[in-house]
Amino acid sequence: MVSRQSHDQAEQLDASARAAWARIWSSISPESQFLAWMDWIRHLALSPGKQEQLRQLAQKQWEQLFREWSQELAASAQQSLQTAQPAPTPAYTDRRFSDPAWDRWPFNLLRQTYQAQQQWWQSATEGVAGVEPHHQKLIAFGVEQWLNMLSPSNFAWTNPLVWDKTLAEHGDNFSRGLTNWQQDMQAQFAGEPPVGAQDFVVGKDVAATPGKVVLRNELVELIQYAPTTKQVHPEPVLIVPAWIMKYYILDLSEHNSLIKYLVDQGHTVFCLSWKNPVAQDHAFGMDDYIRLGWKASLDAVNAIVPGQKIHATGYCLGGTLLAIAAAAMARDGDDRLASLTFFAAQTDFSEPGDLSLFIDESQVSLLEAQMADEGYLRANQMEVAFQMLRSADLLWAPMVSKYLLGERLPLSDLMAWNADATRMPATMHSQYLRRMYLNNDLSQNRYPVQGRIVSLSQVNLPIFCVGTVSDHVAPWRSVYKLHYLVPSEITFVLTTGGHNAGIVSEPGHPRRKYQIHTRAAGTAPILVDDWQAQAASHQGSWWLAWAEWLKTRSGANVKPPQMGAAKQGYPPVGPAPGQYVLVK
Repeated sequence: MVSRQSHDQAEQLDASARAAWARIWSSISPESQFLAWMDWIRHLALSPGKQEQLRQLAQKQWEQLFREWSQELAASAQQSLQTAQPAPTPAYTDRRFSDPAWDRWPFNLLRQTYQAQQQWWQSATEGVAGVEPHHQKLIAFGVEQWLNMLSPSNFAWTNPLVWDKTLAEHGDNFSRGLTNWQQDMQAQFAGEPPVGAQDFVVGKDVAATPGKVVLRNELVELIQYAPTTKQVHPEPVLIVPAWIMKYYILDLSEHNSLIKYLVDQGHTVFCLSWKNPVAQDHAFGMDDYIRLGWKASLDAVNAIVPGQKIHATGYCLGGTLLAIAAAAMARDGDDRLASLTFFAAQTDFSEPGDLSLFIDESQVSLLEAQMADEGYLRANQMEVAFQMLRSADLLWAPMVSKYLLGERLPLSDLMAWNADATRMPATMHSQYLRRMYLNNDLSQNRYPVQGRIVSLSQVNLPIFCVGTVSDHVAPWRSVYKLHYLVPSEITFVLTTGGHNAGIVSEPGHPRRKYQIHTRAAGTAPILVDDWQAQAASHQGSWWLAWAEWLKTRSGANVKPPQMGAAKQGYPPVGPAPGQYVLVK
């Protein structure tokens, strides 16, 4: 029999080996990728019908491309390249090729060839009988990354916009591009924020809404914002942001700060600011985030605004935590909440979206080994994952703009915030990945809080829930599944934009629109496609609808509460935005 000491030594050796392997592969499991490719190749080899379909598609595409090439060559033989009239081409929705310059020969042929490749590989990676669904998604995603990298828009000699810019400026664009590249590399190796971030100083240009830190513990600071109206709604608003990001996504510049908007609407607003963890914080788990984050903040708000129920709001991962906490409160008979609001927050992870591509047993095991070695998940790992989800827009297009065209677009407040990333402690992140993404415990009534199971079916509070059309992190159809888990009244909003830009959707923002519909408490939910077909459409910002929703669930206005409650143990300990948000 193997001794306990020998067993522990073997586990420690394995963990060290996996941690080293994770560093070599940038925490992307090669085993997971290999298994997916082998699954696809072997099943494709056993599908002669699928192979024949792909052969016929390739033949059809090459015949069509050859006809178009012949027509272009014939036209170019009669006219100069500058005056040649390209053959009629369909409208292209891919922004990389939407400029009219791509209609010129030979760039239109490059575009057509590339998009034919996209179509062929999409057909090749879909519909292969027997391939495990997760493997199929991994293969499609991997092919997409290679195609995005090899796009003709990414190379100076195949991009007409770069040609035109180079001829017009006699190559000065490349000189500026080299300078841009040097600046970016210097910032990256020095661990500095990207060029332009210096224009958005936390506490001055962003996260500048006046307030006081009224609670600080080993995990969170709680900020109470100063009133701007003579009277306020009696029920305070408590916001739980995700700890995967700095809280000030909700308090950007003065014109697009959701927190300032709420304060100006007469709400007493509190917001959590999570600590950016270090190696010593590795043992913080989900129960700690509920106890030290949610419960401690709830107690503080109750002390500062006594006798009033609270409008609780959660964003992204903070919304998932709020749902868990609300279920625990319902389980324990705690009725301190007036309502719940969720922004792009998932509670059912059966269809979690593109992030699930990076989450399987092999991948999580590798991450756990690396986090055990370092104590946390590094911020740049999440940044790379998010970039890969939209690599054409977030990775390659900016590189073309900065390094080939020599155009560095000014950083926006949202982009500067996005670069101000955070870490995640090892224990919490492991629990989150396993309990949510791998096991889907919350929706299956298996999630424990302080050792006891919670169920969302016990939550019976009015809910306002927001999903965004282009969300790659929390797809709106996944967010909608909350309808199947709670019996409450749910007002669901689907707004244009993505996971961040759809939430930062201030009144006056151009081209914003949303759909909204309320499901009455105790009634059966409608199917998601039926909801989309029936929900009323509105132009503008959903913030207005939420403000009205909160107003109708609030009492008559009263005088603003004091800042903090020193006698109850919550004196102001410093001005907003506090200390934790400044920790890199």
